This record gives sequence, structure tokens and C-alpha cells, in this order.
Amino acid sequence: GNVRKAVDAGLSETEALRALTSTPASWLGLSEQLGSLKQGRVANVLVTDGPLFAQGTHIVEHWVAGQATPMRDRHPLDLTGTYNVNVEDSVYAVEVKGEPSAWKASWTVNDSTDKKVLLTLDNRTVVFRIPTADGPIRLTGNVWMESRIWEGSGQTADGRWVDWSAIRNADEDSAPDAQEVEAEEEASDVAEVPELETLDEEEDGLDLSGVVYPFTAYGTPDRLEAETVWIRNATVWTCEEEGVLDGADVLVHEGKLVAVGTQLNPSELLPAGVVPVELDAKGKHVTPGVIDEHTHIAVDRGVNEGTQASSAEVWIGHSVNSEDVNMYRQLAGGVTCAQILHGSANPIGGQSAIVKFRWGSEPRELLFEDAVPFIKFALGENVKQSNWGDGYRSRFPQTRMGVEQVYYDHFIRAREYGMAQLEHLAALRSAKRKDIREGRGPLEPRVDLELETLLQILREERFVTCHSYRQDEINMLMHVADSLGFRLNTFTHILEGYKVADKMAEHGAGGSSFSDWWAYKYEVKDAIPYNGAVLHNQGVVTAFNSDDAEMARRLNQEAAKAYKYGRVPEEEALKFVTLNPAKLLHIDHRTGSLKAGKDADVVVWSDHPLSVNAKAEQTFVDGVRCFDKDRDLALREAMRLERARLTAKMYDAGQASGAAGQKRPSERIQSHYHCDTLTDENR
Repeated sequence: GNVRKAVDAGLSETEALRALTSTPASWLGLSEQLGSLKQGRVANVLVTDGPLFAQGTHIVEHWVAGQATPMRDRHPLDLTGTYNVNVEDSVYAVEVKGEPSAWKASWTVNDSTDKKVLLTLDNRTVVFRIPTADGPIRLTGNVWMESRIWEGSGQTADGRWVDWSAIRNADEDSAPDAQEVEAEEEASDVAEVPELETLDEEEDGLDLSGVVYPFTAYGTPDRLEAETVWIRNATVWTCEEEGVLDGADVLVHEGKLVAVGTQLNPSELLPAGVVPVELDAKGKHVTPGVIDEHTHIAVDRGVNEGTQASSAEVWIGHSVNSEDVNMYRQLAGGVTCAQILHGSANPIGGQSAIVKFRWGSEPRELLFEDAVPFIKFALGENVKQSNWGDGYRSRFPQTRMGVEQVYYDHFIRAREYGMAQLEHLAALRSAKRKDIREGRGPLEPRVDLELETLLQILREERFVTCHSYRQDEINMLMHVADSLGFRLNTFTHILEGYKVADKMAEHGAGGSSFSDWWAYKYEVKDAIPYNGAVLHNQGVVTAFNSDDAEMARRLNQEAAKAYKYGRVPEEEALKFVTLNPAKLLHIDHRTGSLKAGKDADVVVWSDHPLSVNAKAEQTFVDGVRCFDKDRDLALREAMRLERARLTAKMYDAGQASGAAGQKRPSERIQSHYHCDTLTDENR
């Protein structure tokens, strides 16, 4: 383009060609190999269909070292003719006219009305769209045998993917009438979805009956409500002293567990007139809901503030995203509750949010009521910016020794801040009321949200979960906490915890570990899959976490690794993702086990919960069936139909407005955050 402008302005084509070939080859000292067409030179060649710098010239072939890459067909295919296009059990007679630069196609309805078929050909790939009474059929495929046969795949009007083929009529006069041959509809075995409506435009505006909760994929027309459910004849993993009960029942009412045991009689346990929904779970397993102590899903606009060493004043609960589809996917893996954490960009991160996966609720409704507050700390490579690049060398700390001093500096200042508050209260008590009323009382210390948060830790009103790997740093932070008079609640990841498990138990810290991660960066080179078992055997409250949107869907399988590596008993292994994380989060009085009076966070599994074959068939959160395998199939079918409808409408709108009125849609993809994710999403 720019060289062509130079030619139009007077530069000779010969000089222009040299500027692109022989001149740069000479500058690079490669004139004996490149830059000209001469015997012995490397066979780098362009083949065009006209003068190189002329308007409308196209590159036909691009040769590199003797290997040709076709860019355009030297001999364009002649698509002219009538084709019988077979899509499932329907046949469409499509006539193609025109020339390679502007093919025109149509098919005839009822022997009289021609309908335009939008068709494009790129090399040997044909793309076309057949309008039908039920909506457009979009087809893509390859052209074979000099355009005698086309075949490929496409989408029907209702969004289903199908294979198709087209055969050109050998004798145009013998072509059948151009009409659609409809096949008898066959009964569908797809789950019915009459309750899932779509948005329909009406004359007086929009019909909003298609609004779903949440307003995203897998939303339902009405908000899900708590049910009264009697789960019968199941193998029940209570995660309590009762252990595993065979042929047992679980009774749920008003979001709570009413009873767990054998031979339950709902009429004696439920209020008069309440009839439960019976769920026969014979051959299935029932467990408490899975709890993920460490996640970064269901949050918007990033998880890290990398410009300062402490962001204790920030609460991630302000950024909770109740429409994150990862919650639904994890409900399908039995997860009912999680702690959303900031990343590990700084030694002192932000305040966490403990949430329940109440699918279809508002962001504030996800927050776990009355949960004690937590905060994220971090150690290791991330906080000292080891692998951030040369542009990150100015923020303190830059060494592991500096990380220790960050904690001392901030906590000493927080303690002094608290002492100033106490001194102010003492001065208020001793001041005269008249002086206070007239504004001559003692001045109140400034409010510092960062130090307020750290002061809560010193007063044991807020608890710490700390990103950690190496034993020396784990030891260091426990020493800092001991010297300042507070306890570290949880070391998360804790891959060298097995080296200091006895010291962790003595300090009173829990461990929320990866099950079997190692060798993904240098500071985890000593990680072993027996870490969880060692911590557990030393008396440390041990859990497994995901730190990953995908792994959280298989936390039951992660728990099984505690049995595989270290032979932790199966019941105790399951607690690694149920009761133990509940204990670490101080919510075990509400959830984490199946016990009368606790929240009805329950999962019905198709198989042994530690088996790779186990699938969550129903997941209840506070008695609400937030995931159901049958409803899931119906939702998928509804989404397929809705996607097809919207795609057709967008296509029609684009065709109606023409090229000038079309605008490329902008897509915002939901990010998958991890501890080390750094983004700038607020611009």
C-alpha cells in the first residue's frame, strides 16, 4: 500500500522493487543468496496475477525456499450451475450464477418465489446461508471435483450442528423443481424446556419474560427457592462422629438439615402439612458440600494491587461477580462455598470474602452471613517481584529479608495506631464535657483504613491466610506473629509444610495445601504429594484448595489423593475438602458436615465421592437445588436455541443496514485469575 503510493507519486517500479528486495539483501550482506532471481539464489518468489504495484493485483503464490504457499487459485473455480443441497432430510435446489468476484445464488420456493442465498468462495472454501421459513441455515464446506461436489458442516435454524453435501446437476434441464423436501419430524429425546422462554420483540416494546437469574448462561426464568427434600436410601458421608451411614436418609427443610440417619419419618420431623420431595438415592452417595478455601473466581477487575506492599484497606467483597459462570460449573462439581482471595503481588494483600454459591442471587447475597473476616498475606517470589522483569525494581521489598521487615513495620505502626486510639479515649474520659461540646476537647487520631485492618489482626478480630511455599519463610512469619502476639490462621499452598508441620501445630496454624503440585516454579522444587498426609498426621487442620477455576470442579478427586499418597483414611480424606476448610474459615458451626441444625449444603453423587467416576447429580446450597443434572441438560438445549435465534437476528440486522451500518461486536471475556495475575482492567 505505502510503496504503491510512492510509485503513484513518481518512484519507478524498478526502484520500488529494489527497495523491497535487493537493497535490504545488500544491507544484510546476503546479496549472494537473496534479493534477486538468479541461478543459485534461494528460491523465494512471488507469483501475482498482474503487475506487482498495480491496483487490483493479487498474490497468487508465495514461494519460500522452494516451497509454494497458494494464496489464490490460479484457475478460479466455476460454480455456475444448480446444486441439490442436502441438509439432514431436506433438499434445497440452489442456483449459482455470476463470476468469481461476485457469485450470486438463489433458491426457489413453490416454483415461483426466488430467495437470495448469500454465498462466498475463498480458494476452495464455500460459505453460504439459505433462508428458510424456520430461520437461516448456515453452511461451510469444501469444493471438490471442479465444483461437482460440495460438502462440509453447518448449523440449522435451531442451532444444531449437522453435516451437509451438495451435488451439481449434470443436466440442467433435468434439475428437479427448486423446492424444499421436508422430512417427518422425529421425536426428540432432548429434555423439554417449555419453561425457558426467549426475548420476543412486540409492537409496543420488548417482552422481558426471557430475563433469567442470573442474567447469563445457565440462568433460570425464576429465582431458585429452597425445597423440602427427603433424600432416601443413600450412602451418607456425615463427616461427623457417625461416619459413613449405609441406606441412610437426609431430610432438608427451610434451608437447614432437619435430620440425618436411617429410617427417618418426615411426618414426625416436619411441620404439619409439609410434604417433602422424595429423592431416591439408592446406589448413590451423599456428602456435605465441597468448600474451597482459596479461589479467585466470582470477582471482577483483577485480584492484585502491585504498586504497594500493603493493600490491607481493600475488600474483595466489593468486586464480587454473581454472574461468573465458573460458580455454576463448580456447583456441577459439588462446590457450595469458597473464600475469594486477592492475589499474591504484595506481602499484605486485601480482605477476603467468604461466599456461598447461591446461583441466581445478587452479589451481596452470596456473602456468607456473619463470617469472621480474613485477609490475604503472601510470601516468596511474587511479593519480592522476582520474575516481574527489569521494570519492577523500585518497590520495596525486593528480598525475602525485606518481606520480614514489611510485616514488622506495618504491625508496629498498627500497634502504635491502636495505642493512640486508647490514649484518645482516655483523654476523652478525663476531659470536661463543656470543653468537648465547645470543640476544645482532645483531637481524635486520623482514621487509617489500612492500619485499622491490621489492628484487627492484633486484636484477633481478623484472621490471616498466607500464600506460602518455603519452610524458612513459613518459620519467619510464625516468629513475627509470635513476637507481636497474634496467631496465623492458615498457610495456604504450604508445599514445604511437611518440613515444619510440628512447628505449625505448636503455633496453631492450619494448612490449606495443593494436593500434588510441584516443579511449576523454582521455589516449589521440594514439594511432595505426601505433604497433606504429613500435615494431617502431625495434628495440623489440613485442607486441599484449588486456586484455579478448573481444578475446583474436581476437588473431590483432589481429596482422594490424600488417600493415594499417605493412606489418609477415606472419611478423613473427604474432610480435606469439606469439614476441614470449614474449620479453617471458622464456619464449621454452619457447614462442612451433615448434622441436624446445620445449613443444608448437600451433594448427591453418582458414585463413591473419591472416585474419578463420581459426578455431582444434585447440589444443594441452603436447601436450594442450585445444580441438577436434568435441569442442566434442559438449560443447554435452551441456550442452543437462543444462540441460534440471536445469531440469525444479528445477521439479518447486519444485512439490512449494509456495510456502513455494521459494527464489529466487542467482547469482554471473563478472566481466569490466579495468585500471580496482574491486569489493568479499569482503563
